[in-house]
Amino acid sequence: MSFAAFEKLANSKLRFGSFLLLKLPSAWLCGVRLQHLDAQKAIATVPFKWLSQNPFNSIYFACQAMAAELSTGVLGIAYTYKSKPGISMLVTNINMVFVKKATSRVSFTCVQGADFEAAIKRAAETGMPQTVLAKAEGRTANGELISEFLVEWSFKQRTEK
Repeated sequence: MSFAAFEKLANSKLRFGSFLLLKLPSAWLCGVRLQHLDAQKAIATVPFKWLSQNPFNSIYFACQAMAAELSTGVLGIAYTYKSKPGISMLVTNINMVFVKKATSRVSFTCVQGADFEAAIKRAAETGMPQTVLAKAEGRTANGELISEFLVEWSFKQRTEK
């Protein structure tokens, strides 16, 4: 597994922006961006702007979900990047709670890098699917809780064709 190689790609705004545009174009258009990635934590943000707002003058729930999914999923992507054997990943469940109206930039933080690393390692070693229930908290710049997401990720070893 090559976390360091992906971390280098992810921490380059131009390279990761290109990755987002190619792989998650709707997230890129809405302004979802990766702000931080290390072995334990990822932070993704979504701004309050015309492309991310709903008719109620707040950030649309789907845009918040994209940022929350990115903040959790990028940890999985990083730990599976160029892994041998290959590991596939998929969202199998998502639960969300909205605490307050989002009227400014929201940052989603996931601090479960160790959980992703362990599950992916078990999937590679055992060949059995593994899951991680990852929490992403969305907060404003002043720390106010806006929303919480629980994203269940499934990892399994790819089969040779």
